[in-house]
Amino acid sequence: MREKEKKGEVKLAKIFIFPPNSLILFDLVKREGHTPLGLGEEVAKNVNRPEIDSPPMNITPDFPRRGLKYAAIEVPSGVRGRLALIGPLVEEADAAIIVEEPEALFGCASCGRTNEFLLYLIKQRNIPFIKVPYPSTEEDARIMVSKIRKFLSSLSEIRKINEN
Repeated sequence: MREKEKKGEVKLAKIFIFPPNSLILFDLVKREGHTPLGLGEEVAKNVNRPEIDSPPMNITPDFPRRGLKYAAIEVPSGVRGRLALIGPLVEEADAAIIVEEPEALFGCASCGRTNEFLLYLIKQRNIPFIKVPYPSTEEDARIMVSKIRKFLSSLSEIRKINEN
């Protein structure tokens, strides 16, 4: 449940970040006052559960079953398990930031099929999202950050209008 930080302030949006393991996007969204939805916190919630006895696997046998909500039984269990972990973040999101062709995919965020499903889920949700190319130079990185900040600012403006 979203809460107002102070009386009269605008409710902030929950932003799904892709790649979901991007600490830079997580920090940028947080600095702009929104709530980032990324993989780190989601994994942390599950690693501390007693039924997880073999990190870095970080899933229980239930994850592939919960993944059936997002993909058919024919889809590999690893993809379903990843979707069971990341899919609820997409469902919770008010908006999304997508970095196209990121080089920094590792861990469960490096699965191509899972990433295709996640992008599909974002589009199906019909939430506002921005796609930015992965930066290859420092100037490209500045442009990317500027575009993301403008996008996040526009979400705040939309919320102000909707609340009045």
